[in-house]
Amino acid sequence: MALPITLSEIGPRISAGAFILNSGLGKRAADEQTAAGLHGFATGTYPFLKDVEPRQFVQALSTAEIAIGAALLTPFVPTAVAGAALTGFAGGLLGLYLKTPGMRKEGSLAPTEQGLSVAKDVWLLGIGVGLLTRGTVDRGGKRVTKAAKILAKANKRVARAERKAERQKVAQRAARAARTARAA
Repeated sequence: MALPITLSEIGPRISAGAFILNSGLGKRAADEQTAAGLHGFATGTYPFLKDVEPRQFVQALSTAEIAIGAALLTPFVPTAVAGAALTGFAGGLLGLYLKTPGMRKEGSLAPTEQGLSVAKDVWLLGIGVGLLTRGTVDRGGKRVTKAAKILAKANKRVARAERKAERQKVAQRAARAARTARAA
């Protein structure tokens, strides 16, 4: 059985996966001040998070990062699944960058010094979209080729069965003709 990834996917999956996994593992032991800071930063952009306790938020974020990092690093996780998870996660990070005041230069997408640490996450979005595309669109041809091979094999079996049935009919006719000739 082949792995659901190709050689060209290994580099992006390892770089993004190791980065995110390390980030998630680092947040596991976050102190109260760090938790409050991360929570405050996130709630500024995503107000629905205000109802979540800072410690609980950081633990959920840590768990999500570990899960996404592990999915990217595990070759048995299909590329489309890993790419979708990474794209969603990176989209959330870029939402922080785009919606948080002071992250970008006025009237521009260019980061300020404060926004640079978040703006760099655009590479995660690029990798996620690339993996998602590779895992869905680019693999369509392989699925079609596989389906064509299966169909060709089935057609060969049907043709073999038809030939066998025809030989049996010919043999039955010959046997009937031989019985009729002996009876006459």
